[in-house]
Amino acid sequence: MSGHGVAQPMTARAAGPLRGVAEVPGDKSISHRALIFGAMAVGETKITGLLEGQDVLDTATAMRAFGAEVLQHGPGAWSVHGVGVGGFAEPADVIDCGNSGTGVRLIMGCMATTAMTATFTGDASLRKRPMGRVTDPLSLFGAQAFGRKGGRLPMTVVGAAHPVPVRYALPVASAQVKSAVLLAGLNAPGQTVVIEREPTRDHSERMLLGFGAALTVEKTAEGSVITLTGQPELRPQVVAVPRDPSSAAFPVCAALIVPGSDIMVPGVSQNLTRNGLYLTLVEMGAEIEFLNPREEGGEPVADLRVRFSGNMKGIEVPPERAPSMIDEYPVLSVVASFATGRTVMRGVKELRVKESDRIDAMARGLEACGVTVEEDEDTLIVHGMGAGAVPGGATCAVHLDHRIAMSFLVCGMAAVRPVTVDDASPILTSFPVFEGLMRTLGADLRRVEP
Repeated sequence: MSGHGVAQPMTARAAGPLRGVAEVPGDKSISHRALIFGAMAVGETKITGLLEGQDVLDTATAMRAFGAEVLQHGPGAWSVHGVGVGGFAEPADVIDCGNSGTGVRLIMGCMATTAMTATFTGDASLRKRPMGRVTDPLSLFGAQAFGRKGGRLPMTVVGAAHPVPVRYALPVASAQVKSAVLLAGLNAPGQTVVIEREPTRDHSERMLLGFGAALTVEKTAEGSVITLTGQPELRPQVVAVPRDPSSAAFPVCAALIVPGSDIMVPGVSQNLTRNGLYLTLVEMGAEIEFLNPREEGGEPVADLRVRFSGNMKGIEVPPERAPSMIDEYPVLSVVASFATGRTVMRGVKELRVKESDRIDAMARGLEACGVTVEEDEDTLIVHGMGAGAVPGGATCAVHLDHRIAMSFLVCGMAAVRPVTVDDASPILTSFPVFEGLMRTLGADLRRVEP
């Protein structure tokens, strides 16, 4: 599969139970940050367990373009010789971030307070995504951004020659925006403050502290107040990347809906800002055991044992849970189709500005598979049909979105008739071993000649 090449249709059909151990790759969010923070430290950062999907590889290429030395030493084993806060060199060419919204937004943040100019682009999906939510707060530091209509890529960012610290209240619950502002604040004098009304994933705060930044988080009536003291010298670290809970969601959800399944998924991050899907599945009646809880690389992890759960019930997912599971709603909507009763997902409008409009993509694909769906701007409601009752038999459009592709392939593993996705190639961006891993567990995945 190629994330930038010819479309690769793929079909999933019901087979025997899924059995075995699912060794999912490293966490994508932490992998991006390990490379970026390593590039901003002075000295050599060593990384193990790095996700080697295309999104993260594009971030590695970008860090090289800004002057860091980024080397691969073996599967998942990388090192970054950083140039220090404010030490980035001006890139000689356009920075292509491929499909990665995390990559482009965080990189914009870390160069926005250095006197340089950089131009960013991406694939067709990324060029549709709004960048104003990042460039607006970066302009408060003194940076300037010039992009296409609607604040879209390609975009040129001119870093602030004389940055000033900012105090910024996040208008949307977005870890990407929060992280971009904090990264910009690293090279601004004084204290940069971010106010977060709703909690989002906290990997940046954890990693900033690990690399030696002066950062505090205070809970107040207006939300979490994150205060960063600028112009530190970041210390290189040894980073062990835990396994990605968003990638683990696909074998976990497949095992829950394929009869007779019983799998282990070791070492999955249990960060409280990322575990909303797993809380939701347990509330629906999923048989998931969280074994051997421990800490790895500064993150809580556990081994998951997952068994077929044929009696799951639809629930109302609390809207305040959305930030901790925003990437998992597509595959949750598939599980909801195999539960009984309605599963109501509110507060999910952020899904409309992801790699695709994920509410629309899932609604249209599930309807094509015979499932009744309701939606509005901020809500997705799935009327569950019960275990083994989803008809399937559709070809679903993925809109260059890796999570849409994997979600419908999971659907096909348990539906009455096979489900085809029109392009499985975007899966490479986040889960390059998905196809082989799922086949090893017993899934029937077949590439289709386009």
